Amino acid sequence: MLIGIDIGTSAVKIVLTDLQLQVVATVDRPLSSQYPQPLWCEHDPDQWWAAVSDGLDELARAHPTAMAGVQGIGLSGQMHSLVLLDEADRPVRPAILWNDGRAAAEAAELMQTDIALRRAVGVQPMAGFTGPKLRWLRTHEPEAVARARSLLLTKDYVRLQLSGEKVTDVTDAAGTWLFDQAQRRWSPQALAACGVDPAWLPRVVESCEPCATVRDALAARWGLPRGVPIAGGAGDAAAGGVGIGVVGPGDGFVSLGTSAQILVADTAHRPDPERLVHAFCHALPQRWYRMAALLNGASPLAALASCTGGASVGELLAEVEAAYAGPSRLLALPYLFGERTPHNNPFARGAIVGLSGATTRADLMQAVCEGIAFSLADGLAALSAHTARPERLALIGGGARSAFLAQLIASVLDVPLVLYESADRGPAFGAARLARLAVTGEDPAGVVVAPAVRQVLAPDAALHAAYQPRLEAFRALYRAMAPVWASVA
Repeated sequence: MLIGIDIGTSAVKIVLTDLQLQVVATVDRPLSSQYPQPLWCEHDPDQWWAAVSDGLDELARAHPTAMAGVQGIGLSGQMHSLVLLDEADRPVRPAILWNDGRAAAEAAELMQTDIALRRAVGVQPMAGFTGPKLRWLRTHEPEAVARARSLLLTKDYVRLQLSGEKVTDVTDAAGTWLFDQAQRRWSPQALAACGVDPAWLPRVVESCEPCATVRDALAARWGLPRGVPIAGGAGDAAAGGVGIGVVGPGDGFVSLGTSAQILVADTAHRPDPERLVHAFCHALPQRWYRMAALLNGASPLAALASCTGGASVGELLAEVEAAYAGPSRLLALPYLFGERTPHNNPFARGAIVGLSGATTRADLMQAVCEGIAFSLADGLAALSAHTARPERLALIGGGARSAFLAQLIASVLDVPLVLYESADRGPAFGAARLARLAVTGEDPAGVVVAPAVRQVLAPDAALHAAYQPRLEAFRALYRAMAPVWASVA
């Protein structure tokens, strides 16, 4: 048996599988974000551990026999977080998350570094990355930095609680703006630029490498064998790729969760920081990927549902699908948390234009769905500027549950989308696969394969043509709104 744990932004997801990676049970636990000031987004790291431990308690109660046979654990998690620990390994302040924009000025300062450094770390400096946020803390919260003795990332804080070990993997380290992607090691130049003490940093391992074991007391609590190994694991983007077999050159996926990514795997580090493409280490040795990273995935759908009377996202999507008659007259910008690819603008915010007295909540929801699809089209354009467009892409994440939204995205992108079984649990399932590799040491080619295909959604050529003028209007609206973002964010 294997356990895969994904610590996301809105939820912890845990999968229990057998050694053949057939899912035996799943558990979800919600997480909540705090927004203490404009542009800020934080989590209490102990919330992650409470959610993970409670989920494992449930699995122990419901599946004691399976838990007694667990051979390995894999971890995945939201990337780019900043978790500073004191000498007692306690957080000195709340974790600063990937969608936090407070370090915009520090990221702009880091743009003065040599282009060779930006290519080595794989991307331009952006406000949400770990390094710029540490630079912000040195200026604005020096007392917190003075107490710091360790720097960890989200999943690695959970690993510390599970095992007592401070370890990260190459894919999570890749998203810090502190890591040399080609060399797969910390970058002394980036550490110096961001003011990071090398002594704070965890040991770095490959994602499929065993690197720690579960504490005896916790093993007894959950009915696990003693000494269960924990794999290096991976950041959520890379783990999602492992979960659906996207590791070979040209393989790609769209991930639509709280945030969104379009990722294409490769066998070399091919940086393109000028286009705001992220070029990072992948979760298998000698593998890398290129990614358009979007800060707003399906989260605008949940935000609109919250603002329109309490109907669920699913109910609103059903209303849209029932009334759908082609492109909306409304235009929506989905940038609740700013945007990375292709804008690198932490100040961008959401907007809906074209409202009239006849506008319904289904109209609003359709416009937001289209705005998400248009932002993905912008990301794909950046990703494909110097390479061939992918022939098809998998779709993973919670957004994969809606066939209507998936079909809309396929048509706007003009790319077939493949829906796999358990696609909404990609990172947690990928973490379980990494656990198996850590346990068996086998060739990844026999493990990291595509799951069973549930459906292939071909783009609708007529809809694609109909949406092209709306996509251009969407881009024009962003340009028109850009001068006011700082005043509203």
